[in-house]
Amino acid sequence: MKILISSIVFVGFGITLLTMPRNSLVIAETANSEEFTARGTEPFWSLSVTKRGIAYSSPDAPIQTFPYVTPLKAEGRPANLLQVYRFKGRGNNILIIKQVNTCSDGMSDKNYSYSATFILGNRVFDGCAQKK
Repeated sequence: MKILISSIVFVGFGITLLTMPRNSLVIAETANSEEFTARGTEPFWSLSVTKRGIAYSSPDAPIQTFPYVTPLKAEGRPANLLQVYRFKGRGNNILIIKQVNTCSDGMSDKNYSYSATFILGNRVFDGCAQKK
């Protein structure tokens, strides 16, 4: 009896997925993507986070790239509240992106929805971030 009920539930779930509009599946997949642009001033720096990798750039240094890592989330909090990226290889490099009411880069009138703290070795950079 349990097998029959499990089979009916599984088949029903499969039929539901097959009858869903294709674009609703794409929207759900996109909503989970962790792609950000983070930047700061004095000194100027920027980070691009995509599924292809993470790239750090600044006017006074060559671009550094890191493999993408799945971010850690805050326990018991919504997934988009806090993301912590611990980069693999090359020292102790961490990016922390936190959802805030407003973040200002100090140079423009643009307000961002996320703050960003980037630790590159022994240097700490503070700035703002936005979802791509």
